[in-house]
Amino acid sequence: MSNELFQAFDNGSLKLPESTTAFADLPWAKHPVFEGVELKHIVTANDTAGQFSYHLVRIAPGKSIQNHIHETQLETHEVIAGSGVCVNDGAAIPYTPGVISILPAGVPHEVNADKEGLFLFAKFIPALC
Repeated sequence: MSNELFQAFDNGSLKLPESTTAFADLPWAKHPVFEGVELKHIVTANDTAGQFSYHLVRIAPGKSIQNHIHETQLETHEVIAGSGVCVNDGAAIPYTPGVISILPAGVPHEVNADKEGLFLFAKFIPALC
């Protein structure tokens, strides 16, 4: 069931007064650093003059976005499907569908997927890319 919810997001769309972008038309990109992590860039810095960015994130079963820091970006996660744990500034936060987490700029964090994988909607302010 939870994977069906992620599929609904993956096949969703961004609707603006002047345009609609079908998520299915956007490619999945391998994360440049973390194995087993893929991103779909829904809204990029180019779209918002660097103000914010939105990304669908899928983390393969047992894989991780290892400990790192975004010096200038506030990051939020909305857990769509799957399960795992986010370590946010040393605190372990269980990730299950419906959880929203806020990761302030300059705070170390990591995200670890459980055996079913993990699917997130991540937002960055200012934009990540």
